[in-house]
Amino acid sequence: MTKKWQIYDLNESKQEKIEEIKKQFNINQLLATILVNRDMCEPEKLEVFLHPTRKDFHDPFLMPDMKKAINRIQQAINKKEKIIIYGDYDADGITSITVLKSFFSDLGIKVDYYIPNRLEEGYGLNIPAIEEIVKQKYDLMITVDCGISAVNEIEYANKLGIETIVTDHHEVAEEIPKAIAVIDAKRKDSKYPCRDLAGVGVVFKLIQALSIELKLPEEAYLKYLDIVCVGTISDIVPLRDENRVITKLGLQLVNQTRNMGLKSLLNSSGYGHIDSIAISFGVAPRINACGRMGYAQKALQLFLSQDKNEVITLTQELNKFNSIRQSTEKQIYEEAIKLIEKNHIDTKNTIVVAGKNWHHGVIGIVASKITEKYFKPSILLCYEEDFAKGSGRSIPGFDLHDALMKCMDSIEKFGGHSMAIGITLKKDKVEEFTNKIEEIAKESHIEEIVPIIQIDAKIELSSISKEMVESLKQLEPFGEGNKTPIFVLKNLKIDSIRALSEGKHLKMTLKENNTMVNAIGFNLGELVDEYRIRRQSRCCWSARG
Repeated sequence: MTKKWQIYDLNESKQEKIEEIKKQFNINQLLATILVNRDMCEPEKLEVFLHPTRKDFHDPFLMPDMKKAINRIQQAINKKEKIIIYGDYDADGITSITVLKSFFSDLGIKVDYYIPNRLEEGYGLNIPAIEEIVKQKYDLMITVDCGISAVNEIEYANKLGIETIVTDHHEVAEEIPKAIAVIDAKRKDSKYPCRDLAGVGVVFKLIQALSIELKLPEEAYLKYLDIVCVGTISDIVPLRDENRVITKLGLQLVNQTRNMGLKSLLNSSGYGHIDSIAISFGVAPRINACGRMGYAQKALQLFLSQDKNEVITLTQELNKFNSIRQSTEKQIYEEAIKLIEKNHIDTKNTIVVAGKNWHHGVIGIVASKITEKYFKPSILLCYEEDFAKGSGRSIPGFDLHDALMKCMDSIEKFGGHSMAIGITLKKDKVEEFTNKIEEIAKESHIEEIVPIIQIDAKIELSSISKEMVESLKQLEPFGEGNKTPIFVLKNLKIDSIRALSEGKHLKMTLKENNTMVNAIGFNLGELVDEYRIRRQSRCCWSARG
């Protein structure tokens, strides 16, 4: 796959800003350069980025319908009505339920929850679940990390006498549900400064607003920032603006968390240093594995548990589900690649592939890997009786959600956002849908999109120092919207080279004059012989770090 390396152009105007920032914030040249390249030039914005405080949270009442939601919740509290939280089964949904249920519990208010089974019910609200909630005589339902697309389901709930408050962060269609309140910063009429909150971030704004209205101390909602941080990082939302404040402050609490379940999960993940990487690759997969395997309640029980023995048992179960998820994912990936190559699907602009007996709890991850491998939007479908259900992932520059909006004639239902979707269609509509999405991609000239590796700066190997490396920690936490910096070092010579993990990875020692550095090329093991030849010919090699 051809990739374009793009190094920021440091013009005279940028150089001046770099010098200003260096002096004003007492930082080094490299850090100032990265900040300017990432459009962090305004002193006020930069101060929040580098040193966020609790004062940097936006006013929760700027969220659409927030006041309506608070008034209805206060009414439910005063009248002692039965409240139920309806949440999603992924890490964002689980942390959302944890935060809201725990907040109510601390106020002495009992609330229940409902998590749909991913394998049996699928994503979001569904009619049988609403009927069960009605049977249990609940008065108020609060959705978390779902509900914005449940127009028909909420209309049905209204008819049955259940009032609903929607809190969500997914893309909004033309019509929004007729709920008591619909809190979503992506609403067209929203004036909220940050559109990119995770579902748990929206819940955080809800409990912040409740705390203000009930005149509670800030600690009443700030103490949940560890769980809010975990959900935010897990949902891969851009770590900018308020998400930056949530995760920067939240990670401080994560490192000293009082939540027994989170502490146990962190310990079992094997990460010595707890940062956004530990959450993304150590904690999030274990939480998500429960939902993918159909046992989301286990993850929620872990976060809510106050019993040491139960926490140990649940942590072991989460680790077991994660192992099963990994092996299942590997099997589906290998089968999908065979189908793609056999039918030459990789020659198209989009990849739509369907299989039987695929565990649709993990095909979203497989779709991500296929998109990464071919750099094309991919949708994986699993045949289940008369339907094909699946997940899709896109590439930067192609809005998959928007594309699916143009395919409604062949789709039963779908949801998600520009980069990731969930979809259901009838089995006999798969071919029609495949042709339609391919046509849309072709019309958008998707073949012209080239993956870009954005280089933050060109550096010399001899200039790298401990102080320089330490200074980069000020950019943390890293994630979507705030990527780990990439630097380019040119014309290094290969001193030694070999393959690792049965030829999968590449390990080298690189040299510049008398300075040496070790390098790893993940999934580049096939290049080992090529570079051995180049080394023997005394060719130079460019590396990025």
